Amino acid sequence: MLIHKGYIGHVEFDDETEIFHGEVINTRDVITFQGSTVAEIKKAFKESIDDYLAFCIERDEEPEKPFSGKFNLRLDPELHRQVYIAARQHHMSLNQWITETIRQHIQE
Repeated sequence: MLIHKGYIGHVEFDDETEIFHGEVINTRDVITFQGSTVAEIKKAFKESIDDYLAFCIERDEEPEKPFSGKFNLRLDPELHRQVYIAARQHHMSLNQWITETIRQHIQE
């Protein structure tokens, strides 16, 4: 995993072309990079982030920040009620219960 200025890059190797391809995975904006060696892919990753940030400044736009930890969730009303009851039974807020349930599921 590559990390630069809070952005996380995921890299895969294409054995047919013998090139590393990467993409920033913690933002909705599409930021990609590539290289043929480990040193090249690391450099290309950092340059892509820096270029993206410079491009946003040039356009007077806020760059897409790495995920903030907030998202909206829509549930069927009955499921919403059940989740609320489960959270209350565990003496947790709805947010705490959902966060803990997701964390447990990911760690399985």
